[in-house]
Amino acid sequence: MGTVIAVIVGIAIVGGAVLLIIVGARYARQAQGEEGDPVLARLAEATQRGENVSLEDIELQQPFMERVVVPAIRRIGEFSIRFTPEKLLQETTLKLELAGNPGRIDAATFLSTRFVGAGLFGGLLLLISSLPTVNWPFARIILVVVIFTVLGFFFPQMWLQSRITRRQNEVRKAMPDALDLLTICVEAGLGFDAAMSKVSEKWENELSILFGRAIREVQLGKTQREALRDMADRVGLPELTSFVAAVIQSQILGVSLAKVLRIQSDQMRIKRRQRAEEEAHQAPVKMIIPMALLTFPSIMIILMAPAGFQIAEAFGPFIGQ
Repeated sequence: MGTVIAVIVGIAIVGGAVLLIIVGARYARQAQGEEGDPVLARLAEATQRGENVSLEDIELQQPFMERVVVPAIRRIGEFSIRFTPEKLLQETTLKLELAGNPGRIDAATFLSTRFVGAGLFGGLLLLISSLPTVNWPFARIILVVVIFTVLGFFFPQMWLQSRITRRQNEVRKAMPDALDLLTICVEAGLGFDAAMSKVSEKWENELSILFGRAIREVQLGKTQREALRDMADRVGLPELTSFVAAVIQSQILGVSLAKVLRIQSDQMRIKRRQRAEEEAHQAPVKMIIPMALLTFPSIMIILMAPAGFQIAEAFGPFIGQ
């Protein structure tokens, strides 16, 4: 009976791992722009063929992941959304937006991956504990499985928070150089929208993507102020919020935009230098933990081992008596 349970749990773990790997690879390709809209891809394929094909034929030619795996994940998300509070969905949607909406995933689908991760981590430890070579007490098995289940449940949340932090750091590092280029373009006679477009064309980073999206929103009819405010809200970075507020205030009061941009650029550069100095001061404190756990024990073993051998040889006969 235990062997049957172990086989079932192993199959479930392998299936869950394959599912997570496939979906993660798809989201990574979408985040990097390697995959576009699947509907547009199907329409383009039908147009290139130049022959009458049914939607069923085009659908069957899609990869197994697009036909089965992704819809299954979405169904799980649609089912779980019935029992999820609206506030949690809104908070998850906001965090996904702050992370740059990786893989165009919605809040319900992301929340469903937490249950998949919990089952994967917990099932893996349950499978390990059922091996014949592992003789753990029942209480230890329950404790370890519960701990890793909770860890798997919160792992997608930790991954999302790391994406948010990494995106904010990338935007923060790119802001001084981008503001310098904005200042040069504005002083050369370009408008603010054209200057943002130049920055978007110059680099390939998160800040240039934000500028490009803001420009497209303005072209689609949104006012410049609303587009800039939405751009700041999509990152949640105080430096970018301050920059947007300064630009809007200068346009309202009629202050020279080039002067405001230059002041903002200098402030961003000073803040970046201060953060670098702060991290440099924190480095010795952070080095204490690896030194205490790895370096010092090794040094003590190297220094004390010869003395320990000599003591053992000297007092060995007395101890034997």
